Amino acid sequence: MEEKKQDQNVTWDAESEHPDMTTKIKEALREVKDPELGRDIIQLGLIRNVEVSDKKINVTMILTTPYCPYGPMMMESARKKAEEAAGLPAEIVYGTEAWDPTMMEEGSGFDWGLF
Repeated sequence: MEEKKQDQNVTWDAESEHPDMTTKIKEALREVKDPELGRDIIQLGLIRNVEVSDKKINVTMILTTPYCPYGPMMMESARKKAEEAAGLPAEIVYGTEAWDPTMMEEGSGFDWGLF
């Protein structure tokens, strides 16, 4: 069986053209926590892409489960934090990827208590 590739180091589109803004956005998004898991959305790997244009920011975000009860709140918090950090309107786009623990930021793993 082929081992699944570690995916925690996603490269955002904005990193090449707006590295300074990307750093500000990433740090701001660290303030948005998943209340059930106690980790921020960057640690969990929920932000899959950030695109910056002259007029707005598009953030592609996924959730740990499709029916996460805190999903709408976390997505709205992420939108507000991205706007504040960049000084531009932000839009959150719900991504199509299914989340799994390999998407977590390196060093963010924790005991899930399942085994």
